[in-house]
Amino acid sequence: MKLHELSPAPGSNRASFRVGRGAGSGNGKTAGKGHKGQKARSGGGVRPGFEGGQMPLQRRLPKRGFNNIFATKYAIVNLSDLNRFEDGAVVDAQALKDAGIVKNTMDGIKVLGKGELTKKLTVNAAKFSATAKESIEKAGGKAEVV
Repeated sequence: MKLHELSPAPGSNRASFRVGRGAGSGNGKTAGKGHKGQKARSGGGVRPGFEGGQMPLQRRLPKRGFNNIFATKYAIVNLSDLNRFEDGAVVDAQALKDAGIVKNTMDGIKVLGKGELTKKLTVNAAKFSATAKESIEKAGGKAEVV
């Protein structure tokens, strides 16, 4: 296959409809905008969420809860996920990313104690739960806070 042989899938690309090109085109004169009014004007129309002066939905609904924008968000990893690494490996954020266990490391990795760890690993993470730390050390590994 060569570059000049590439083409989009049939039916995926449609030619743009040229409006305002005479009465014979079927969409001339007002170009599908009707007669006068806000939506017929150049640059006309209302902003997203505008309901004609009625109190908009985003203002009618009650606000609930609090979202702390300064909160530290950790990517969660369970002990059972760490079994895919070979014995004696050093598991850090990059290793977890490469293995596909974590997509986004956020503000750091937190290891939780769900599941069993059968291999001796050195785990580098921002935080460990008490049970996770205990299980890693019981398996002969090390839990290092980065």
